[in-house]
Amino acid sequence: MLVKQPKRILVVDDEENARIGLSRLLAKEGFIVDSVSNGFEALNYLRQQEVNLIVTDINMPEMNGITFLKELNKSFPHSNVIMITAYGGVESYIESINLGAFEYINKPVKVEELKSILKKIFKETNQ
Repeated sequence: MLVKQPKRILVVDDEENARIGLSRLLAKEGFIVDSVSNGFEALNYLRQQEVNLIVTDINMPEMNGITFLKELNKSFPHSNVIMITAYGGVESYIESINLGAFEYINKPVKVEELKSILKKIFKETNQ
């Protein structure tokens, strides 16, 4: 019998409380969760550890979420990404989706909305 391994998720957010809260929420759902505070740390992490999903904030200093997504596409083009933001706009939504983000959601993250998206991601990507 094949045992399903828990999915690994990387949370990228410069706001410590948001990062910890989202990480705890995902861990409660049975995921292995790691978190970093910016896109540079995330890219370094991804060079050492494979993940099933990346959840990243858009508005971050040093490297914002859109730039991170562009860099991610160069090195890890098949990554599943959910973009989150407290400052959502049509432009960043369209750019995120065009760059391959699976979904784009507003903060504060609603638990049921996130669960629904996670189910959809792992069903569509057969992970």
